[in-house]
Amino acid sequence: MRGPGPAAGRFGRVKDKTAKTTTQPATGRIVLLTVSHRVAPGLLSFQAWEALRTADRVLCQDPDHPQLPYLREAGVVVETAAPTAEELVDACPPGASVVVIPAAAGEGTDADLTDGLARLAGSGRVQMPDLELLPGSYDLPGARLLDLVQVMDRIRRVCPWTSTQTNKGLARYGIEEMYELVEAIEDGDAAELREELGDVLLQVVFHARIAEEAEDAQDAFSIDDVAAAIVEKLIHRHPHVFGDERADTADDVHALWERTKAVEKHHRTSVTDGIPLGQPALALAAKLSSRARAARLSVELPTGDNALGYALLALAVEAESQGVDPESALRAAARTYRDAIRTREKAGRDA
Repeated sequence: MRGPGPAAGRFGRVKDKTAKTTTQPATGRIVLLTVSHRVAPGLLSFQAWEALRTADRVLCQDPDHPQLPYLREAGVVVETAAPTAEELVDACPPGASVVVIPAAAGEGTDADLTDGLARLAGSGRVQMPDLELLPGSYDLPGARLLDLVQVMDRIRRVCPWTSTQTNKGLARYGIEEMYELVEAIEDGDAAELREELGDVLLQVVFHARIAEEAEDAQDAFSIDDVAAAIVEKLIHRHPHVFGDERADTADDVHALWERTKAVEKHHRTSVTDGIPLGQPALALAAKLSSRARAARLSVELPTGDNALGYALLALAVEAESQGVDPESALRAAARTYRDAIRTREKAGRDA
């Protein structure tokens, strides 16, 4: 690494390595190294490590950047500096290489620097070194979920409303969000679907964050525990994907799924165990019918004073036996009914 020369001004300049040569000097090189804060520090690409190790100077405006301990451990000297575009160009004469590490989360003066370099390059007033944007690390699929967890953690600690919420108090919001998600699916609106999926995901992260604070340590769990449990369950229930079982058709997969679930639920004393009674009535009736039919139980439908209720039960059971979701069927009919009401209202206004 070379220190600043006497004519470099307040920022400093790399000594010109080609000053004594009679050939045309090589162009300088400024490397803007982008790193993802969602990837563990130190996990950089081969090209990034090569650029860092061969650079004349490595600059970073953030003295607490999480990458710095790993760079220093690797023998890379990093200077704390936040140069302007003009200062950076002046510090990179022909033949020199300067690497700039952005702020940890892409904030700070990074945008000012890149905008300034772009203006200088377009002005034609100065001889520019080569400018290179080098990705040092990339986000993996699902990386933005880490942002959601971090944002939720901060909101939980700081927001006066969020910090007082409980799992029980939030239950009704979860129901509302699921209804809105179903509506977006039935409407076929992709933008609305994306938004509603985000709202449902927020409920999951919110409830898990609250659970971390359980007074009894045995009841506490985190979003990682939630994810780990569902990953384990999915792997266990897909032995044809992760194991030695074979399933060539959708029917094979369904049969295998049922066998696997039966082993998991061997401790249950009834096929109705685990069915939430708080779900919508038509969905509840269809689920009960599905469990009884899967268990090959011939159960006569009950009758009594509540004739209308038992009639609805019979309709729900009949719909399930035909592969029709009674909730979806009734919602579709209700939408048609709603449209008919609006049409009649419009006709009345136009009359």
